[in-house]
Amino acid sequence: MKVAFIGQKGIPATFGGGVERYVEAVASNLVKLNHEVFVYTRPYYTPAKRKKYEGVNLISLPSIRTKNFDAISTVFLASIHTLFQDYDIIHYQGVGPSLLSFIPRIFKPSAKVVVTFHSLDRLHAKWSKLAKLILTISEWTACKFPHQTIAVSKGLQVYCLKKYNTPTTFIPNGIYLDSKSDDKKVLSEFGLKKNKYFIAMSRLVAHKRIEDVINAFMKINNPDFKLVIIGGSSYTDDYQTFLQQLAADDQRIVFTGFLSGERLFTIMKNSLALASASEDEGMPITILEVMSLGVPVILSDIRGHRELGDNLIYFDLYDVKKLQKEMQYVLKNTKKVKAAAKLQQKMIINDYNWDDIAKSIAEVYRQDIVAPQSLGNTLF
Repeated sequence: MKVAFIGQKGIPATFGGGVERYVEAVASNLVKLNHEVFVYTRPYYTPAKRKKYEGVNLISLPSIRTKNFDAISTVFLASIHTLFQDYDIIHYQGVGPSLLSFIPRIFKPSAKVVVTFHSLDRLHAKWSKLAKLILTISEWTACKFPHQTIAVSKGLQVYCLKKYNTPTTFIPNGIYLDSKSDDKKVLSEFGLKKNKYFIAMSRLVAHKRIEDVINAFMKINNPDFKLVIIGGSSYTDDYQTFLQQLAADDQRIVFTGFLSGERLFTIMKNSLALASASEDEGMPITILEVMSLGVPVILSDIRGHRELGDNLIYFDLYDVKKLQKEMQYVLKNTKKVKAAAKLQQKMIINDYNWDDIAKSIAEVYRQDIVAPQSLGNTLF
């Protein structure tokens, strides 16, 4: 099959982003399954001169690079471009891009349209009221326009059914099983020592509540441990500046910016634990990857986190004092917490690997081709 991915910034996922990591993993694994795969990219993320990655064909299209028009401008161009290609599957990523999935659905009836519902984007604080309204409408389009909608978590699957009366296919995100080299030089670069630092890892956007992690850590009076913030701005420079100013007086807090590959792997693997105070998650790839390395996690008690297991360390959302206590608990009970994390590691590796996930997605594609009239919701 010829498969096109629309909505991501690009691949490889050099600058983070759950959608980009999802597309990189799924697209490259589909190539291994003998599918011909095309990924639309943006030149500021993936250089326009780059035409291939891991066997995946890359098509660079420009965008209006502002918070509100970056994604939709490229998605529009990509959607028009698909009309002149012989794709079998056109796979949109996220609710926002699904707003334009009607274009191939109407004007390219030979192709089958799929949307992956990654998260409830309208809940994310970085968006204006108008943008949140459009993203609410886009939830409806993600459920009603495509032949099939994929939900990355059971919570999102239930949400689509209850809110929009749309059955979806649950296929989770995954983790890479291939181990990268552990380069201790990276630790030295940031002044870190094995098992002597917490990590918080995400795009620096308000709904991730990185400030809660910072505030909790600053209340811990232990000069031997550090907090490493991994990630960068996503049209949220003001929020990034706010975080840096908040942490400015505590030399134990390190901002690394975006990391990828061996550098990211090394810092994740050698960390004491990950802390996430996020308000909303679909199926967080970064947390899955950390858990696959046997690293403990301390998580806000939200549906997207709970799906990762009931036996993890949870704290009430916005409760900085409880988060502080859980971080201190990890410091005092490191061996016990690490042993529990090793048990969770086995479950993550068994249940969330990209090889099986790509096969499940390919099966959704095949079902669409065999009997599109029996799947999902038709546009009319």
